[in-house]
Amino acid sequence: MLKIDQLSAFYGHIEALRSLDMYVETGKITTLVGANGAGKSTLLRVLSGLLPARYGKVTYMGRDITNLSPEKIVRLGIGHVPEGRQVFGDMTVRENLELGAYLRRRKGSRGEVAGDMDFVSDLFPVLRERMQQAAGTLSGGEQQMLAVGRALMSKPRLLMLDEPSMGLAPKVIRDIFSCLAKLKEEGITILLVEQDIQLALSMADYAYVLRTGKLAMEGEAAKLLQDESIRDIYLGE
Repeated sequence: MLKIDQLSAFYGHIEALRSLDMYVETGKITTLVGANGAGKSTLLRVLSGLLPARYGKVTYMGRDITNLSPEKIVRLGIGHVPEGRQVFGDMTVRENLELGAYLRRRKGSRGEVAGDMDFVSDLFPVLRERMQQAAGTLSGGEQQMLAVGRALMSKPRLLMLDEPSMGLAPKVIRDIFSCLAKLKEEGITILLVEQDIQLALSMADYAYVLRTGKLAMEGEAAKLLQDESIRDIYLGE
């Protein structure tokens, strides 16, 4: 579904990603793990059109999407749940979800949007109870559910999530990752960025390990979970 060839990206003169090669298979959960500063979030920003690629190529469903605008990338079926939720705190839960479907509403798909609102509400029942509540008053876990729901409202084929477990209680983390498993069953392909390596590898089908912007290791997630050498790569020891 998604192919990354020799991708490099910079912040000013600092190279944040260096000649990265990756592949995300349709219908699978692919995870990208690594320590802070490894380049995980940077990669998602490039794939979403928020940061330009300096070199390399990104191909999605056979189409070159390198450096397309964020709007065009969303239209093609790629959703992004950013690190830190980034919900609109002064707006209600319903308004946040409706914003996720903004491009679809412009195309006149109101009936489908209503159906997807029901799907998100069934996936995260607490959001149904909070529809008229300001998003900024939700708990951290509820805001994370809202951020995922908002991305789902764009009807993505590929859903990218950046650190969905960050700052959440263990029970909430289990609930959210259980929902990710349900999304996989619905046929949504997932690219998961996660610092909790055990959680990520136990969830994913395939994994890439980044270290200082470069690919350090890759393989089937279950095998990497048992590989003792990953500790040295991950921790930089």
